Amino acid sequence: MLLCIDTGNTNTVFSIWDGAAFIGTWRASTEHQRTADQYFVWLSTLMATVGLQDVAIDEVVISSTVPRVVFNLRVLCDRYFGCRPLVVGKPECLLPVPSRVDEGVRPGPDRLANAAGAFARHGGNTVVVDFGTATNFDVVADDGAYIGGVIAPGVNLSLEALAMGAAALPHVDITQPEKVIGTNTVECIQSGVFWGYTGLIEGITARIKAEFGAPMKVIGTGGLAPLFAKGDMLFDSVEDDLTMYGLTVIHRFNKENQ
Repeated sequence: MLLCIDTGNTNTVFSIWDGAAFIGTWRASTEHQRTADQYFVWLSTLMATVGLQDVAIDEVVISSTVPRVVFNLRVLCDRYFGCRPLVVGKPECLLPVPSRVDEGVRPGPDRLANAAGAFARHGGNTVVVDFGTATNFDVVADDGAYIGGVIAPGVNLSLEALAMGAAALPHVDITQPEKVIGTNTVECIQSGVFWGYTGLIEGITARIKAEFGAPMKVIGTGGLAPLFAKGDMLFDSVEDDLTMYGLTVIHRFNKENQ
């Protein structure tokens, strides 16, 4: 069994891939102090609650935008799974198609995984909109190469900044408001954030398509993608497992080519 680990600035996702589908997915807050033993106790307990206690993990692939957590994840793999993990973005990790960005630039491993997953499922000429701590737009060329993108502040990050910077404004949960014009403070903030980000997504994807010069598919992923899919026809598809699936694609490619 393959364990896929995607560590972002806010959350870390663990998914078990049986070769055809994900049979279990769990999420924890990202903390660089968490030890390998703590990871194992947490993960094994959750696996047992859904009847996966006898599943033997023997391969691991990791994507991490937080370098400090990788050491303890490596220890986890060595101590409890008896394997050396494949870490996306490291020199020994091969990509199905090398990225084409400025010389010396190392794209985030999550963006490389998104490109691999999007190309495997949808082919090239694709924009992946990934809702995380930041809202990333990842552009995939017709041959599957990651060729760049856009980074915007994340939705929750913007809400937190607004609450911290304006003493009279409360922190609110993001949701799609019933109307654009709010009649109280909470509704006003929700409308501004929801429709503001809807406009941001529409505007940036339109400009990417115009600059790219060819028809493109837009794929939404990340925690808030389903919420924004309700607003307008922003996405051709919403896939909450796209990054994790991309990790399986990269892992398979390395097994077949090393």
